[in-house]
Amino acid sequence: MISQRQQYLLRWQRRLTALSCSVGHLCAWFSLLMVILMVLVVVLRYFFGIGNIALQESITYLHAALFTLAAAYTLALDEHVRVDVFYQHFSPRRNALVNVLGTLLLLMPVSLAILLLSWDYVLRSWAGLENSDNGGLPLVFVLKTLLLVLPVMLILQGIADLIRHGLVLAGNTPPPVAQHDEGDAWN
Repeated sequence: MISQRQQYLLRWQRRLTALSCSVGHLCAWFSLLMVILMVLVVVLRYFFGIGNIALQESITYLHAALFTLAAAYTLALDEHVRVDVFYQHFSPRRNALVNVLGTLLLLMPVSLAILLLSWDYVLRSWAGLENSDNGGLPLVFVLKTLLLVLPVMLILQGIADLIRHGLVLAGNTPPPVAQHDEGDAWN
């Protein structure tokens, strides 16, 4: 039987995971948009002799956003890279322990380091409203902001995973890993 406190934690775990999944689903559209823009760049360049640096940079921006914003989504789906040689044979409880230790000793410190080390760099970019030097997009400061969004999203999903694995360590049935087609779980 799950206590009221555990139900509260599970609700927050679902909300944080839903945030990661919502951002991940949005990022999936970035892939399609990147392909469309790439085709447009090629057609304009080779059929009409028109080069557009801003259009080319927008593909780079989308690519950066796709990978930085979808990292937490990958973590929510439990699709991140790891060595499964031993892990796949562990019990759910031992897997939960490995995941808690990995989150506390690796994910959180690295995410905090990225956040702290990038903070001044991004603030300086915003202070000068940094833009492209070669006539591209005037939004370099927005692109650099992804250096802060990435660790924040990873930390939030890390908290969700700590809750999920902590409930397993407390003897509860593990909540399911987020699914690709999972709907909005903000309730």
